[in-house]
Amino acid sequence: MSRHARQRGLSIIELMVGLVVSLIVGLAATSSAVVFTASQRQGIGVGGVAVNINTALAALKNDAASAGLGFFGDSRYLCAALNLGVGATPAWDGVSFAPVRITRPGGLDRIDVLQASRVESGANVLLAQASSGADASLKSYLPAAVGDAVLLSPDVVGDPCLVRTVTAVTPSTVDTPQQLVFAPGVQHNDAVFTTNPTYSSSGGGATLLGQLNWQRYSMAGTDLTLERPLAGTSAVLARNVIAFRAQYGVSSGVGSSKTLENWVDATGTFAAMDATTIARVRAVRVGVVTRSPQREKPNALGVCEASTDKPVLFGAVVEPDVSDWACYRFRSAVLVIPLRNLVLGIKTP
Repeated sequence: MSRHARQRGLSIIELMVGLVVSLIVGLAATSSAVVFTASQRQGIGVGGVAVNINTALAALKNDAASAGLGFFGDSRYLCAALNLGVGATPAWDGVSFAPVRITRPGGLDRIDVLQASRVESGANVLLAQASSGADASLKSYLPAAVGDAVLLSPDVVGDPCLVRTVTAVTPSTVDTPQQLVFAPGVQHNDAVFTTNPTYSSSGGGATLLGQLNWQRYSMAGTDLTLERPLAGTSAVLARNVIAFRAQYGVSSGVGSSKTLENWVDATGTFAAMDATTIARVRAVRVGVVTRSPQREKPNALGVCEASTDKPVLFGAVVEPDVSDWACYRFRSAVLVIPLRNLVLGIKTP
């Protein structure tokens, strides 16, 4: 009986061995959980950046694909220059205009895209009487309503187009044409411009824009932002962006070529778009480079292996915004957007 009693429990040695084994297993599980959590956090960060940039590029594609709607008619480009006011402030004051414009303020690319919201914007109607911009009498019916934006286009190449907001509509009769009134006190009717041409009845026209949309994509630090200058609003589309670049896809401009033959920066000939250069534009190419938000741990030798080379965009090396760039992952995305309104809206000689 005494021998059986001694065999029932655990010895102190067995208990100590069990405790040590439990501690080892617990430490291993904790270490694995930490590594798994870090890996999961890294994956979520990289995936989140990818989703954000794809969403931003999709929005840019939708905007740029319809760029120029309302600014072409009779197989020609209507507005080599533009008068556009936002309240009492001229946003465009007779300067050269393009519905897709790439600029480089501060060395960073910026894309401005403008388009009308109405399907009818693809056609313009002639003026029945000369207009100074206060009203417009039309030879044909235009389905405009109070609050709609209308584009007055000149018959003289080089004179600026004018954007106005309709404040009253007088229907046509048997003896009188339809008349649109652009009284002061609304969005596009109060600005004063340097050049104020008269839009003649011999070739001047009116185009229904509906709502004029203006989107601006640019960088603010490492944030890719979308700004709407006409509405005065802005939003951050993606963070941890270290490069945002854009190029025009152009034809040679020789003969009746409508093919895309080369990609060019918004410099030199294409720094300021005019009626000649815009006739050569077929598409835009947009490139973005993003950086993972979380730094990865170096290897056992203390060397980071997340990236072995600096990112490249359009054949040029992009300088990362961190000195220990090898500890981060980079992703490049390139989007090509055909500009169908520019291609179809201009009759190539």
